[in-house]
Amino acid sequence: MPFHSIEPRRLYRQIADQIRGLIKSREFPAGSRLPPERDLAKQLGVSRPSVREALIALEVEGLVEVRIGSGIYVLAPGGAGDVPAANEATAGPFELLRARYVIESECAALAAKSARKAQMAAIESALDEMERERRDGKQPLNGDRLFHMRIAEATGNGALVHVVKMLWDERVGPLYQQLEHHYDSPELWTAAMSEHRSVLKAIAGRDPAGARAAMQRHLNQAYKRFSKGWDTLQ
Repeated sequence: MPFHSIEPRRLYRQIADQIRGLIKSREFPAGSRLPPERDLAKQLGVSRPSVREALIALEVEGLVEVRIGSGIYVLAPGGAGDVPAANEATAGPFELLRARYVIESECAALAAKSARKAQMAAIESALDEMERERRDGKQPLNGDRLFHMRIAEATGNGALVHVVKMLWDERVGPLYQQLEHHYDSPELWTAAMSEHRSVLKAIAGRDPAGARAAMQRHLNQAYKRFSKGWDTLQ
């Protein structure tokens, strides 16, 4: 019997596998409610963000439905579960935010040192695009992605541009998008726009330490926004 390569399992995938198994064994039949997120975290001995990533993965698969302020419900079979599970290489949303914190904060600092006039204009233009999308009642993801990519480009380092592009490919993937769906609001984007302006101001002021700190604050705030308990949302 040939050997198969052994790959590390992402924690949220392991949690999702356990819950999926219980659903398929009818431990949690269709229409039933799963234990609250905090109880699942305690029973499994893991963090709430890891449980949330697992539940989001199961929601993307069509196995559960998150009802804000009510709970997590098991969906009836028939279409549910037809969506394949996320690839093992797919980063969980909170894992992704932490990676962005490390990499994009340094990109902001480098951009503050080396951005040329045309690159500064491109960053400002991306922020303007975000504002236009927001005014039009759209989720300003195109401008958001462009803003972060333009900062990476302003570092002058092609490897960093490639890494940030890869992170953003996952940022607009189904897991992150499903998590964001539960929190999306005009208030969220108003806060995000203000944080982006702080990053731009520091870069334009040629303040590497300030640019790094501003990007760190922005991504920390994103982490905190998505960590807010579902039972507290309306």
